[in-house]
Amino acid sequence: MRSLVADLVLVRLQEEADPLLHKRLYKAIRRSILDGSLPPHSRLPPSRDLAGELRISRNTILTVYEQLLAEGYVVSRRGSGTFVAKTLPDMFPFASSANENSAMPATTAHISRRGQHLLNHVSASPRQWGAFIPGVPDVNAFPHPLFSKIQARISRRPKPEQLSYSCNGGTPELQHALVDYLRVARGVQCQADQILITEGIHQAIDLVTRMLCDNGDLTWVEEPSYWGIRHVLAMNEVRAEPITVDANGLCPPDTIAEAPRLIFVTPSHQYPLGAVMSLERRQRLLALAHQHGSWIVEDDYDSEFRFSGQPIPALQGLAPEAPVVYVGTFSKTLYPGLRLGYVVLPRPLAAELKNAHAELYRGGHSLIQLALAEFINAGHYSAHIRRMRLLYSRRRIFLTELIQRHCSPHTLSDFSDNAGLHLILNLPDEADDVAIARDANARNILVRPLSRYYLTAQRKKGLLMGFASQPETQMEAAFKILLECLQMHCPQALVGS
Repeated sequence: MRSLVADLVLVRLQEEADPLLHKRLYKAIRRSILDGSLPPHSRLPPSRDLAGELRISRNTILTVYEQLLAEGYVVSRRGSGTFVAKTLPDMFPFASSANENSAMPATTAHISRRGQHLLNHVSASPRQWGAFIPGVPDVNAFPHPLFSKIQARISRRPKPEQLSYSCNGGTPELQHALVDYLRVARGVQCQADQILITEGIHQAIDLVTRMLCDNGDLTWVEEPSYWGIRHVLAMNEVRAEPITVDANGLCPPDTIAEAPRLIFVTPSHQYPLGAVMSLERRQRLLALAHQHGSWIVEDDYDSEFRFSGQPIPALQGLAPEAPVVYVGTFSKTLYPGLRLGYVVLPRPLAAELKNAHAELYRGGHSLIQLALAEFINAGHYSAHIRRMRLLYSRRRIFLTELIQRHCSPHTLSDFSDNAGLHLILNLPDEADDVAIARDANARNILVRPLSRYYLTAQRKKGLLMGFASQPETQMEAAFKILLECLQMHCPQALVGS
């Protein structure tokens, strides 16, 4: 088996045109050194080994090595071998040539109109861990040793089909585990063949949109709403009409000129405002969907974390054969890097959307899914959620007290329910929440501006503040930095102003 250096030299040899073999070999190695393919301090193969790998005379290799040594491209260390030199004789002329080339106008890549729209509205933060980042759980509190032990045992002797593509919408073990869990915890009514395992909510929304909408179709989204859904709709050239949200959730219009194909809602804990959709609104929305042939997409992203009162049942379980596509995720209950979500598909859509998922995305991660199924069935998942609910409740109370102590009255959101992984710090209408968030982010305080979640010009101002990942011992110091930003940009939001 040839070494990587031998493979590289062999390719470069074929690119050289000199009739003399030793000159072609010399140029091939020298060019590989100069362009960084053979970086400084990298070891060249012994002459005997390279001669055997290239099937040429050892004397030819020795001749080339001696010339490279004499010119300063390589150094020889007795007993160790031949190495690329740290400083090359052509380094400065080569760099000059590179600079001259870099002065040439760069070729611009053509981005599609949809792609450019996406890039002009990028909202995903490059940093996903830090003080007050919304929507991120405490990943350090996950029982990694326990889960790793389950994974290790399952991975010891995997079946071949568990290492191949999955075309069944996920492993049956995880599908059955979710049926039982969702029935008890969320009131969801389904069978295992209705469950599709996805790589997070974005993939689920993309699949549903592609399969149920044509270009130009109308959908309803909450106003404000999660920017990720809007981006997926825009990339599929589907229209998004913002529908106002109040304390009782999404407010369907009294008259409908054009029926929406999809209706996206977060009824158990509206994102980002936190309202809970009332039973009357839920029933009205179901009746509207039946009447107009619409599908409701229920994003139940963090409903496990309700800190008081009774759990809010899922919209999907309110009526038999409800026109609801129920979407859930493990990103909030476990950790985002797991990249596992799930969809409960209405019976008429199940087979078609599972086939489409296999064609568009290909399934996989079977071993992780098997481990997660065991984690759920053994009771570890429910126990972890109970522990996290207590932990997050304490942190929510701590942050609430900080806001009430230092900020003016009515700073906490009117819609803020005792649930979820973030709070909203209200700001006056004249405040520039984007500038405040930008300044805070520069100081490693990762709040997000509320106004960026709106589509219309009527935007509330505020900051989304996650509390789940921040221990109380660190929260107060981080909050003081945020107060400095508020004092600079919006002092009227503070007590005594």
